[in-house]
This record gives sequence, C-alpha cells and structure tokens, in this order.
Amino acid sequence: MTTGVRRRMGVEERRQQLIGVALDLFSRRSPDEVSIDEIASAAGISRPLVYHYFPGKLSLYEAALQRASDDLAARFVEPHQGPLGARLLRVMGRYFDFVDEHGPGFSALMRGGPAVGSSTTNALVDSVRQAAYVQILSHLDVTEPPARLELVVRSWISLAESTALLWLDGRRIPRAELEAQLVHDFAALLAVSAAYDEEMDALLRRVLADEPADGPFGDLVGRLIALAG
Repeated sequence: MTTGVRRRMGVEERRQQLIGVALDLFSRRSPDEVSIDEIASAAGISRPLVYHYFPGKLSLYEAALQRASDDLAARFVEPHQGPLGARLLRVMGRYFDFVDEHGPGFSALMRGGPAVGSSTTNALVDSVRQAAYVQILSHLDVTEPPARLELVVRSWISLAESTALLWLDGRRIPRAELEAQLVHDFAALLAVSAAYDEEMDALLRRVLADEPADGPFGDLVGRLIALAG
C-alpha cells in the first residue's frame, strides 16, 4: 500500500516546474496581472520557496520567455520538401497555434510587459526573429541574401507579428484566412521587389517555377487575375 508521500524535487526539476507553471499563467493572462503568490499556489509551494529559485517575477518571466521563444522559433522549422507556398502555409499554421495557445503572453511580449526594456527580453525577441529569418532564407536556398531580399523577409516577419496581434484583438478575421493571406503577402513582397531588381526577379521566377496552380501562390495569382478582370 502506498503512503502518498510526495517525492522531493531536485533543484533543476523544481525550476523547470516553476517555469512551466509561470508560462501557463502568463499564457492565459498578461504577466503584469500574475503574482508570485499565484505562481506559488499553482506550483503547490510557498511564496518564499519561489524566491529561493528565482530572485523575482522578472527573472521567472524571462525564464518562461526563454522557453516560449525556443518553442516559437522551432515553429519555423519545416522540411525542405514540396513547393515553398505549401511550406510557408504549414509554418503559419504552427505560428498561429502558438499565438492561440499563448495569446496574452504573446501580446504582452510584443506590446510591452513586465520585462519591457530588459536587454534579456529584447534579445529573446530578436532571437526568434533571427531564427525565422534564417529558416526562410534556407527555404529560398539563399546563404548570402542581397539587401532587397533581407528587406522582404524581415518585413514579412514583422507583418506576421503585427497580424497576429491584431487577430488576438477580437479574432474578427478567420484564422485560416489570415494564415493564407500572410503566405500571399510574402509572394506579393517578393513580386514588388522583383519589379525593381533583376536578381529578385530571377529568385521569384525560380520560386514560382515549382509552384502548382492549386497551391497558395497559384491561388494568389488567380485572385489577382479575377480582380483585374
């Protein structure tokens, strides 16, 4: 017969538990609204014990943010198989899965939360953007991007962030439509840049050569033709 005595956690195990609990709370409400007492209660420990592992809420928030940023960056990893449009659509699906799961925390991070201005927080946000940037370039088979391509990719990543924030504010546009629209936005940004630069024109033609008519990029072309008609 078991006695029901709780196993004592090791230091790192307890830290990881607290990070998980904090991330869950920060995902459901703005970090400004979550107290150390709530985190302690959810973890089943005392308030002083939380401070034994983390000096304050900011350090716990940053640890939770590190885990979340690693998760978000991983959402941009996609096998290099099939047309680019379909790959980007799958990436956007996983990106919005994250936004959906961590709405208030994502919003607080991008708009400013308890760690706003923190060099650690800013570095984590930048690391996610850089990871996304590197992944997109790898899908384009480009190792040394020209200035116009860097502008396109970084602009698109910023657009995805702002679109996600607007979607969280009432979710007035169907999520699936926004995911497809963002893929269309990427193609449109490439096309506009290609109109100004021969190197970008060659890149766009290479990308479109592998796109099926029923894929996301083909869908955009069909919609534009319908508008022109």
